[in-house]
Amino acid sequence: MNIVVTAVGGGVGQTIIKALQGTEYNVIGIDGDELGVGLFSTSRSYVGYYANHPRFIDRLIEICSNENCRLIFPGLDCELIPLSHNIKKFKENNIFPVVSNPQVVKICDDKFETFEFLKDNNLPHLETYLLKDYNSELDFPVVLKPKKGGACSIGTYIVTNRKEFDLYSEIVDKDNYIVQEYIEGDEYTCGAVSFDNGCVGVILMRRQLRSGDTWRAFVVKDVELSQFVKNVVNILKPFGAFNVQFRIRDGIPYIFEFNARCSGTTASRALAGFNEPKMICDYVLKGIKNPKYEIQEIAILRYLNELLVDIEKIKEIRLNKFLYHKGVKL
Repeated sequence: MNIVVTAVGGGVGQTIIKALQGTEYNVIGIDGDELGVGLFSTSRSYVGYYANHPRFIDRLIEICSNENCRLIFPGLDCELIPLSHNIKKFKENNIFPVVSNPQVVKICDDKFETFEFLKDNNLPHLETYLLKDYNSELDFPVVLKPKKGGACSIGTYIVTNRKEFDLYSEIVDKDNYIVQEYIEGDEYTCGAVSFDNGCVGVILMRRQLRSGDTWRAFVVKDVELSQFVKNVVNILKPFGAFNVQFRIRDGIPYIFEFNARCSGTTASRALAGFNEPKMICDYVLKGIKNPKYEIQEIAILRYLNELLVDIEKIKEIRLNKFLYHKGVKL
């Protein structure tokens, strides 16, 4: 069964490919860059358009129709909004995009909306203000970070005093920044799978970061934390893979970010026994509503790797905008 993964030049797209390698699902890779790494690890690869291109949606439908694909996994946050607004168009072409409804995507795409969702539902939350409206309500240190469009902690600053605050406030876009309460504590990235019948599974991973990405992860089994994540997911009602990030202070998990998509640690979670992409494929394509999984408490140490690519393959994909080949395992 063929399925599409977009943005395979990036970490999320590549980790979805890794999770599905060795399963019955054959990945068709799409990326806007002809040198996107994932294009050379899938048996069929296409150069597509970026999410802001007027033909982004039509190109996806065209590729899915050519390859008899019924399911699309997005690999970039910026793709979620156009995909969510075109769910009906995809389904009219017998294609299922793994994306939540526009309201859920909106809440997850905007960190101030995330804060308001948590506050409105009486969930633990970090005090958060729009930078443009901020009047020194919080004690230092505080966090300055983009309201929308942030990735890998780029543009995020932990500010320890007024002088630093004034300096950073002058170099960032005040209309797209928030000021948030800062707390110490163990940081978790947690995966959940949610279908029309609610959340069907959760995996907890305590993590250490390097350059904003998970560098080391430790799978944790904790019934109370798992139930907390499940409760939050059931209130928000996303569809498919969903990522929850929080820190724990005095035993309380404070959520600071949602991602309404697969995570950069999707393949790591699959190694631990929680394969989110496969669960979703099984649900959509086979009708398996309650997937079985067995999570192992393991440590995952991540590292860089290299992919050797035949120059002729690069020439071919540049010329034809598609490539049929054996593919190299990531």
